[in-house]
Amino acid sequence: MTRIGKILWIAALCVASAPALAASPATVGISACWIRALPGQLPSAGYFKVSNSADQVVNLVAVDADAFGMAMLHQTQTQGSMSKMVMAEQVPVPAHGTLTFAPGNYHVMLEQPKKPLIIGASIPMNFSFSDGQKITASCAVKSAATTAN
Repeated sequence: MTRIGKILWIAALCVASAPALAASPATVGISACWIRALPGQLPSAGYFKVSNSADQVVNLVAVDADAFGMAMLHQTQTQGSMSKMVMAEQVPVPAHGTLTFAPGNYHVMLEQPKKPLIIGASIPMNFSFSDGQKITASCAVKSAATTAN
């Protein structure tokens, strides 16, 4: 094989391999993200919708926000007239589905605010999933009286 033939062969191999090296498209998304502002050092809560376009379940495994010292996944569980918050290690998002984090359901507990929250401001939150995907979403700070997105 001539030198030019080798170069063309290597170039063709590189072009054929490029799709395999490209980043896989995101299959999860975050929308309608907001944070309930509470006064002083009281814990706040984060709410949002997670969508999953993949053919398999993906788990939300962590959330963090630089504006807070701690962020934890929680679920409100009600038995009779009693409700309690239970920490969740991970939260499954169904294949080709959406899971809503809302008051009285799944939420992110946001503790130790680093500065007072300002209604109308946006705070970035980082979401990590079991398949390695990471997403940053801008979350609107809303009044404590807000009950839905």
